[in-house]
Amino acid sequence: MNTSVGNVSLTRRIFAHWELYLLLLPGALYFLIFKYVPMFGIIMAFQEYSPFLGVTGSEWVGFRHFVDLFQYDQFWRLLRNTLLISFYNIVFYFPAPIIVALLLNELVREWFKRTIQTIVYLPHFISWVVVGSITYILLNTETGLVNQLIVSFGGEAHNFLADPDSFRTMIVLQNIWKEVGWGTIIFLAALSGVDTQLYEAATVDGANRWHKLWHVTLPALRSTILILLILRLGNVLDVGFEQIFLMLNDLVYPVGDVFETFVYREGIGGVGLGGGRFSFGVAVGLFKSVVGLVLVLGANKLAKKFGEEGVF
Repeated sequence: MNTSVGNVSLTRRIFAHWELYLLLLPGALYFLIFKYVPMFGIIMAFQEYSPFLGVTGSEWVGFRHFVDLFQYDQFWRLLRNTLLISFYNIVFYFPAPIIVALLLNELVREWFKRTIQTIVYLPHFISWVVVGSITYILLNTETGLVNQLIVSFGGEAHNFLADPDSFRTMIVLQNIWKEVGWGTIIFLAALSGVDTQLYEAATVDGANRWHKLWHVTLPALRSTILILLILRLGNVLDVGFEQIFLMLNDLVYPVGDVFETFVYREGIGGVGLGGGRFSFGVAVGLFKSVVGLVLVLGANKLAKKFGEEGVF
């Protein structure tokens, strides 16, 4: 009886707010079709998949592809490169939207604030192909603007694009330039919900702008920052295939080759690139997902241990 009443109550709530559920439908269908249904393909990681035999007819090989991955002679290089680029993004890129949001929040003139917001948002809508082209135009040895400036000041032109020591820095700077404006949206939304009475009370207590920032604004952002950081840890082995692939060349492979470019070569890169190992590519993707899941669960549990809400 209680279950029936509960079901009726849920049905009534759905009909009462059908407009909201209708708005929810496209997003729900997106995740269902493109995220949950393809999870059936995970079974390929334990098979020697053949497009001619399909998932149901391919040979079952168990954990062989995972063993091949861990025994691959460049596995630790791939893991190191991926973790280092992800670590640099967390250390340098992750705080950048927070800083920009705090700076924008301090602007008094609304028209000026909206103008700056628009300017920093725009790079998000530029494709990585265009970003790679801009980087080449700026940094190439012969006609690059940066090298021309260096030479004009008496220095020597430097081949940044083929310098392993500059590669990771270049990747992080590209991320900051392209995505920092888009990342400020969530933090600005969180800042808009801060009670203005807290700032007024701080002013009465004699707090200056720095004190308000440290004791009012940042604590208001703490839960948002923590949730986004936990979610970011779930993608710690995802550093962006398009960006890395476009910037790779033979001279920076030792520091730029990551799991995503490796999967492309081995999984779908074609015969000329040693590819066509579909099951092996799925196995690498599953390994990355498991690592991300473990990190998210661990970070979420640690956050709750210190009294924060966490993600779930």
